[in-house]
Amino acid sequence: MTDAPSGSPFGTLYSVGVGPGDPELLTLKAARILAAAPAYAYFAKRGRPSHAHAIAAGHLRPDAQALRFDYPFTTEIPVTDPRYAMGMTAFYEAASATIGAKLEEGVSVALLCEGDPFFYGSAMYVFDRLSPRFAHEVVPGITGMSGAWARACRPMTHGDDVLTVLPGTLDGATLAAKLRTTDAAVIMKVGRNLPKIRAALAESGRSDQAIYVERGTMAEERIAKLDSIADGPAPYFSLVLVPGRRGPR
Repeated sequence: MTDAPSGSPFGTLYSVGVGPGDPELLTLKAARILAAAPAYAYFAKRGRPSHAHAIAAGHLRPDAQALRFDYPFTTEIPVTDPRYAMGMTAFYEAASATIGAKLEEGVSVALLCEGDPFFYGSAMYVFDRLSPRFAHEVVPGITGMSGAWARACRPMTHGDDVLTVLPGTLDGATLAAKLRTTDAAVIMKVGRNLPKIRAALAESGRSDQAIYVERGTMAEERIAKLDSIADGPAPYFSLVLVPGRRGPR
């Protein structure tokens, strides 16, 4: 990688998926791009280390310039509060302007993203703003859900099974309705929504199949039947698997 792509005075934006947590699950392509990038950017919760940065750290150039962007808030304000959308929009605008300035200098930037950049990834909001103006490449990553079901040793789908990915932020009635009509499901964004998710699983008759995975593929990994997990907020890196494969096989 050169600081500026051939034929262009500007740098290239690389949206790089770094996988679910285990550094060994970083792809060869991601490792190659990170090792060559003259600058990299990442998001983090204010006052906390970045998981994406921790995953990628061993592959980054020692002299690469780091651009850290601290979220203004994460769970402190409900997503339905108008202040949330306003604050996050301003945040992504500012981050995109900073990264864009680097690209205009002819410096390529690797934007780190946990999991896959286009699957509930913050990197997509920077991509939306900068891809019309700059050369870009998206490097897919192993998603948190695939890392989780691999570690839980739970085959999820077969044959004509339908897999549904559900955010736990949905209301309970909607969650239950979707769980009743799908073969397999992954419930993301568990956090403080765990009691609601548990109730929706019970209402849909899927509780006995539900597997809770916390920090899948990471050192602090925890995997258990959901009905053995106490109520209360779950950590950020947690999800619920509802395996399918209920038909003949």
